[in-house]
Amino acid sequence: MVSHSSQSHPEHLFPVGTPVCVNTKTWRRDRATQTRTIGTVEAWEELPTGSWYAHGRKDRLWLRRLKLRKVDGEISLLVVDDATSIARLEATN
Repeated sequence: MVSHSSQSHPEHLFPVGTPVCVNTKTWRRDRATQTRTIGTVEAWEELPTGSWYAHGRKDRLWLRRLKLRKVDGEISLLVVDDATSIARLEATN
């Protein structure tokens, strides 16, 4: 198993076609909600938020996103941040 570290570039560790398990944590006031998504890496993208108050390139906050294809064919677009862990899975045939 290879895990994502906030210091690394996950797009190099998990190239397109890699089966992965992504765990995300979302904070809501005093507690966190964890979500697990399993799929195959389709693409890595940096896309801006719709935030008008963000201070970044072109006055937008740019976030790294991972596009996954789940086993049932559904496409998920996940934000990858410091609260995200990614683990490589064994390929299934």
